[in-house]
Amino acid sequence: VQLQASGGGLVQAGGSLRLSCAASGRTFSSATMGWFRQAPGKEREFVVGISRSGITTYYTDSVRGRFTASRDNAKNTVYLQMNSLKPEDTAVYYCAAKPSLAVGPQGFNSWGQGTQLTVSS
Repeated sequence: VQLQASGGGLVQAGGSLRLSCAASGRTFSSATMGWFRQAPGKEREFVVGISRSGITTYYTDSVRGRFTASRDNAKNTVYLQMNSLKPEDTAVYYCAAKPSLAVGPQGFNSWGQGTQLTVSS
């Protein structure tokens, strides 16, 4: 599956933004999807995993309650709604896919290009 993330930008602290990740190929609905992020000078960090159906999600602690992942299998798209944004959310955000069922951070093997989110204080 090929992935392309979009929707990044510059947002003030406390604001909201929604990222999208469009997938090509017929395997999207059978893939567990995820979002990761990488801040300058830091390692890539898992943000959320979402199951094939979209029913099951797993968030890293720092975004739980503020970010919401969803997917539309008919549109081959996964979303990340980000609310109450903080300057520490500033990073390049990547979407990823894996064939396994687990929604945790391991096993993602298809990656899209990143989209930059900058949160100003």
